[in-house]
Amino acid sequence: MAVGSIPFPPMPTLDGVRLGSAMAGIKKPDRRDVVVIELPETSTVSGVFTRNAFCAAPVKVAREHLQRSAENGQVPRYWLINTGNANAGTGDAGLKDAQDSCTSVAEQVGANPYAVLPFSTGVIGEPMPMARLLDGIPVALGDLAGDGQAWQHAAEGILTTDTRPKGASVTLAIGDREVVINGIAKGSGMIKPNMATMLGFVVTDAGIDQALLDRLLRETVDRSFNCITVDSDTSTNDACMLAATGTGLRIENDAHIDIFRNGLQRVMTELAQAIIRDGEGATKFVTLQVDQARSRQEALDVAFTVAHSPLVKTALYASDANWGRILAAVGRAPVDAFDVEKVIIELGDVRLVENGGRAAGYTEEAGSQVMANDEITIRICLGRGDENATVWTSDLSHDYVSINADYRS
Repeated sequence: MAVGSIPFPPMPTLDGVRLGSAMAGIKKPDRRDVVVIELPETSTVSGVFTRNAFCAAPVKVAREHLQRSAENGQVPRYWLINTGNANAGTGDAGLKDAQDSCTSVAEQVGANPYAVLPFSTGVIGEPMPMARLLDGIPVALGDLAGDGQAWQHAAEGILTTDTRPKGASVTLAIGDREVVINGIAKGSGMIKPNMATMLGFVVTDAGIDQALLDRLLRETVDRSFNCITVDSDTSTNDACMLAATGTGLRIENDAHIDIFRNGLQRVMTELAQAIIRDGEGATKFVTLQVDQARSRQEALDVAFTVAHSPLVKTALYASDANWGRILAAVGRAPVDAFDVEKVIIELGDVRLVENGGRAAGYTEEAGSQVMANDEITIRICLGRGDENATVWTSDLSHDYVSINADYRS
């Protein structure tokens, strides 16, 4: 089966939401690489973006258009996404290209250019092939549909080095009504918190006020996309968008907000974990749990120090129970007044470290059995507080090097 053609479970239709895609040949022929998502006028829209100082032109334009739409009481109803070219590191020319692409969509749908948000992913530092992109826009607009196949094609049309499209959906019972949340994402490499090299587009038919939507997006992203890492590289183009169309139940009281937040977290986490499962060259899906920290940030600092260790990641790839690499990574985490005597480290159900050294009951055979699994949990108990955090990562394989060495060829 060809890359990008693996289907995910069908997405429910959302009233007023349509998606279209086109094969514009921006980088490669005969693959979807331009996507348009259309939202109804009743929508509210929120977004979070990369913190990379060299943020791409479409990130700058999307931020500006999102702000101007809010100031003018407009809805950014059209999201334009392309793959194959990041339009990053392209200076003023790149900004003009991003703005021109929004103008092209706006003219064809009869909207203000501020109602269009651009998103790009692909190679950094190369000029956008604008003729191809502009030719692809009317094709994508002509393809607009709201069914499950349209969601599938859109998910395929935003991929780069991904090997499969990523989609997630939940249907929630809230009172006597149903609320649907659909989401698609892309990401496989250059994955690190502060949005990673990923794009995420999540839409619900609920009605949600702007301030609440902004808060829900930040909360759920912090515990999903900002808790994954493949290679510790934060990209220039990352964004996660959340839209509430307002065509269904209005989410207002605390009980309804709690149910919706939990459902949104499920979608965000499933998409984030799908990125790790499809990490470039990945053979292992690794969960890092840090417990009994003094703060959530301290727990995250320890988890990411282990997750970013090349020595830990290569040991995972080799199924080598070299637990000393985990111990060393924990020990160099930026934690003040570290008491190693209180630290417990476990690999699956096997205790590796306690009382400042190797656990008395540990055997190499038991550790090796856990390391041979495709899914591995590393639990680190700091014994110094009540906070915790979970991070998901992958191993580091020969294929990761090959994929990135050949990326521009």
